[in-house]
Amino acid sequence: MHIYNILCDNWGDIVILDLKKAFITNDYVAPVEYELDLQDIEYSGVFPLKQPISVKGEVANSAGVVTLSIHYSVRYEAPCDRCGRDAVEEIGVDITHVLATSIENEDNDDIVLVPEMELDLDELCRNDVLLHIPMKHLCKEDCKGLCSICGKNLNDGECGCGEKQIDPRLQALADLLK
Repeated sequence: MHIYNILCDNWGDIVILDLKKAFITNDYVAPVEYELDLQDIEYSGVFPLKQPISVKGEVANSAGVVTLSIHYSVRYEAPCDRCGRDAVEEIGVDITHVLATSIENEDNDDIVLVPEMELDLDELCRNDVLLHIPMKHLCKEDCKGLCSICGKNLNDGECGCGEKQIDPRLQALADLLK
């Protein structure tokens, strides 16, 4: 398998996989390894991918079925959605794509079409990674967030505000209960 870069004016280098040998050789296996830089991707108002993403895997032809199996190691950094502190998480994602040069009479999202037997690996990896970044960023699973009255980070301890603050709009109802 041949990996080569194509220089593109807007994005820099694009990594293309030449899959011709994989499609014509049964029991073919070739490693894939490179780093993908997605620092320019904005996600939920921040740029969480500050380090290159490690992409490792292989292209294999088994009984005429060509697959691309990839493992992504992703480190993302974003403010915690509850308290605002930096949330840093390392995630690993394993994905296998079935590759085909054509599909007859089917609409199948599980198969990646490569009609010219060349695959834009950057685009495929970018989509895979963005689909697996958590929608909610938390500094820790049991983050307590901020006090809704004074704004103190409740992970650092209690804030001292009254436990039972009554919404001023409902004060009249509270008075009736007395």
